[in-house]
Amino acid sequence: MKVLIIQQKRIGDVLTTTILANIIKANFPEASVDYMCYSYCTDVLQGNSAIDNIIVLEETVRKKYGLFFKFIHDIRNKKYNIVIDAYSKLETNLITTFSGAKYKISYHKGYSNIFYNHNIKRLPNGTKSEYGLAIENRLKLLEPLKLKDISDFKPKLFLSEIEIATAKKTLLDAGIDKHKPLFMIGILGSEWYKTYPLENMAELLDYTVAQTNASLLFNYIPNQKEDAIKLYNLLSEATQKHVYFDVYADSLRSFLGILSQCTALIGNEGGIVNMAKALQIPTFSLFSPSVDKETWQIFEDEKNISIHLKDLKPEIYSEFDEKHIKEHTFEYFNAYPIDTIKEKLKLFFNVILN
Repeated sequence: MKVLIIQQKRIGDVLTTTILANIIKANFPEASVDYMCYSYCTDVLQGNSAIDNIIVLEETVRKKYGLFFKFIHDIRNKKYNIVIDAYSKLETNLITTFSGAKYKISYHKGYSNIFYNHNIKRLPNGTKSEYGLAIENRLKLLEPLKLKDISDFKPKLFLSEIEIATAKKTLLDAGIDKHKPLFMIGILGSEWYKTYPLENMAELLDYTVAQTNASLLFNYIPNQKEDAIKLYNLLSEATQKHVYFDVYADSLRSFLGILSQCTALIGNEGGIVNMAKALQIPTFSLFSPSVDKETWQIFEDEKNISIHLKDLKPEIYSEFDEKHIKEHTFEYFNAYPIDTIKEKLKLFFNVILN
């Protein structure tokens, strides 16, 4: 049996959808499971034994009709029995419908019957969920296969011994005291409206160091360095001494190695939080007020805590819609009671450090 799983877009989405590969492989060990994604997401798939081949849909192929239709032809020639399209946009609609697979599975949309023979209705946004709708809606894509074992559905990341040893050496060479807590700080969100105000973040980091005496690492990409420096300059002089600003990973795999050695991750909700959870690193995350919390508050427990305005001031969401809240993101970020966040941080520290 040959299976193709398709998930384009962001790293967090690609990582979360790996649960489909893991479950299918657990039920059909002899199956060949391929995974299609964009090139910048492949690092979160490496080392996963449930995935036999990674297929990259390159940007150059997507933008040229001739190359794209050749790509579709090549997919058809692989003779997949099952194609699960968790992305469901026009390019993957076409890839799936022309794949020749017996099972063509995706999410229900008004037009989706044209492309798929199994159209799965998502749970509505706002539905209460034990694991998070991002998990539960993906599990629904497996319903047509009538699988018996769907017990292990936490995303996982896999690092080699060399990657872990390299990360340990990087931290040692930087002079980081291994006897102190080490926190990775997700200082910025993937979009402007997903980024907690830097002034408030600086206050939380000052509080974090005062409470824990921890060492801090900043996670950012090169074009975000200016904002990283701005945050650093907002910290107290005492906190600045705990920041190892020059510890910087030059690839996602090396970053994952360093993240695996951290005591916890603290910062903006996003793909980095999903990666930390997949490495079993405790997380404390701050949601943007306009992001649907029921979808991405996944596998929450005492070691994985998130803060969302909907939990703190639910009346706002009865009065205003998501569009209004997004347009006034910083106004609503400032509505997060920072003293409440500090109280929750203190409880988090008590759990992970004791």
